[in-house]
Amino acid sequence: MLKIRFLITLMMASLIGLASTVQAQQQASSPPVPAEASAAVSARYELGPGDKIRVTVYGEDDLSGEFELDGTGIVAMPLIGPVNIGNKDLDSAEALITQKLADGYLINPRVSIEVLNYRPFYILGEVKKPGSYPYVNGMTVLNAIALASGYTYRANENKITITRRVDGKDQKITVDNTTIVLPGDIIRVPERFF
Repeated sequence: MLKIRFLITLMMASLIGLASTVQAQQQASSPPVPAEASAAVSARYELGPGDKIRVTVYGEDDLSGEFELDGTGIVAMPLIGPVNIGNKDLDSAEALITQKLADGYLINPRVSIEVLNYRPFYILGEVKKPGSYPYVNGMTVLNAIALASGYTYRANENKITITRRVDGKDQKITVDNTTIVLPGDIIRVPERFF
């Protein structure tokens, strides 16, 4: 009986060791996630002018509907009037609308916001067709360049920048072809000098 327990313990220990080895090999063979991609995934989407949203107030069909943020980030809601949700993530916007509805209108309102249409992104500079393009989820800089019919012969492909609004302030970042594009981004492809 003691021998059987010893053998079972030995087998369990070797199985656990084998499982750890296989897991370590799988982690080593899987490609690392680029820092830019993980940062883009973790970044919370901020609402802005041109976004079209659906606001659902549970149990209140008259207060629910589809709305578009105006140029200043304000949405006109029934009953509570204009609400500035520009530069806010979805959770913060839901909380703000919930707070305004709870302030003398509804008891314990529940609000949900869904983005229906994202605002466009813009591409300027040395591309064949600069302009504004509709945003597609998961788009990279290379996809955006392709939508704009590719680079011109003068394009400096190593100095592409994106101007992105974060926390209400514009930030300019240097990017490469694999960088994720977000709604409202302004992509600039500069001219090379030689």
